Amino acid sequence: MSESNGNALPLSGIRVIEFSHMVMGPAAGLVLADLGAEVIRIEPIAGDKTRSLKGSGAGYFAMYNRNKKSIRLNLKSAKGAQVARELVTSADVLIENFRPGAMDRLGLDYASLSKANPRLIYCSTHGFLNGPYEHRTALDEVAQMMGGLAYMTGPPGRPLRAGASVIDVMGGVWGSVGVLAALEERHRTGKGKQVKSSLFESTVFLVGQHMAQYAVTGTPAAPMPARVSAWAIYDVFETADAEKVFVGVVSDPQWLVFCETFGFDELLADDGLRENNNRVDARERIIPIVQSEFASLGSTELMQRLETSGLPFAPITKPEDLLDDPHLTESGALLDTTLPDGTNVRLPALPFEMDNNKFSARLNPPASGEHTEDVLREAGYDEAAIEAMIAAGDIAVD
Repeated sequence: MSESNGNALPLSGIRVIEFSHMVMGPAAGLVLADLGAEVIRIEPIAGDKTRSLKGSGAGYFAMYNRNKKSIRLNLKSAKGAQVARELVTSADVLIENFRPGAMDRLGLDYASLSKANPRLIYCSTHGFLNGPYEHRTALDEVAQMMGGLAYMTGPPGRPLRAGASVIDVMGGVWGSVGVLAALEERHRTGKGKQVKSSLFESTVFLVGQHMAQYAVTGTPAAPMPARVSAWAIYDVFETADAEKVFVGVVSDPQWLVFCETFGFDELLADDGLRENNNRVDARERIIPIVQSEFASLGSTELMQRLETSGLPFAPITKPEDLLDDPHLTESGALLDTTLPDGTNVRLPALPFEMDNNKFSARLNPPASGEHTEDVLREAGYDEAAIEAMIAAGDIAVD
């Protein structure tokens, strides 16, 4: 979805100033940027180090910074900090994900900025919300470990973080939800508000189902690899060609379809297996029969039968396989993106649609400081002032 079709995007006209790095803050900004907001990233005078991360961090910048502009400011210089404050004065939203107290020391705290801009919505994405832990420094792993997610993901005695920066992203998304709520409230009150989201509380929200399970049953939830499944068929099975396919049978009608699809006449004839809880009790008898049948089928044939039957199933897919996934490709869920070094990639769009349209990539991830001069000109600085700030080290350009 873009403005080229004559329809304004939902957040057109909203200006966001983003002081962020890594994943959490940029993810919050990405949501707003894709929805049409003008998002201006404030990078350090030397540039955002996230750009040069290696290993598992190499994709952070590329994924979470499309549809944004970049300027480089020396926030430790009086002039650089002044420019930042001037930009925020005309902004609707500020996003930051630095350590608690960092923005205060720069004079960029909510109390100070809201005096000059009472309509400002100030979004802080941190490790913890207000409370005894709020002073701590957190990471995605820290939140997953202390929030119960790593315990639930790994086998007993071996806590394991999820295989993506799921909590960083969740914390950013919750931050953007808070911003959207504050924008709607501002329509009625005319005033901005401080919004906070966090890694720890995001993790706790995700494991809330397990907390509720304990409250309801009195039995602690077991880690997922050791869980007692709510369904007899809810597993990964190996096929004749050594591929693995997940299959789930989660209702009594699905059980009948499952047995008919794969010719499990013996299981179908057992009236005692018609109800889900009875099947769970008989799981040790059922699973070997299913494993034997699936091991005789190639993965393509197995999935074709499952597709026809309408039963839930999934191949075990690697992230790189998704680049050629026919559903993602044909539906426009992968956005063509050019990185600052000229590399062309396709990356996931926001995972929702409006009027059957997805949100597009209007701007590629910016080079560091690519828009410094343009943004300052728009803010009223002339060429002489810009050149003087460059010479003094207050700002930097690409």
